[in-house]
Amino acid sequence: MEDITGPIAIGCDHAAYALKEAIKKFLLQKGIEIVDVGTNGEDSVDYPDFGEKVATMVSLKKVPRGILICGTGIGMSMVANRFPGVRAALCSGMYSAAMSRRHNDANILALGSRVIGEGLALEIVRVWLDTPFEGGRHQIRVNKIEQATSQKAEGPNPGTSR
Repeated sequence: MEDITGPIAIGCDHAAYALKEAIKKFLLQKGIEIVDVGTNGEDSVDYPDFGEKVATMVSLKKVPRGILICGTGIGMSMVANRFPGVRAALCSGMYSAAMSRRHNDANILALGSRVIGEGLALEIVRVWLDTPFEGGRHQIRVNKIEQATSQKAEGPNPGTSR
């Protein structure tokens, strides 16, 4: 596993509770500290509540990375990517997990519990954790993402055309 400094935050909705628990067990076996923001059962909850908690922790650099899981992963990735400094990637395969890290320095992994099974999910998490960011030309692109995020709050530059 790539050297990760600090715990990984993890959150899910009711549809993904069982998968979250399996991923937690996997991470603990690897010696990785976890901050579990919930949910803590299969009673219906609203995924944005848990996506916001993990994304806030990553955005404020309280944790270096996070994992969010819901039925499809789409909602969690949409919530997370609204936060400055967050680069959430919805991955349903090992290739997308590797590329999200290698080229995009993804700091939140979003998964869909109704899309992938536990075995594939654990492999995706392993690859995502093992793959370092390449930097170089990819850093320029990540910087542009960060720049666009900060400009979003300020509005478009009046000197640019759309």
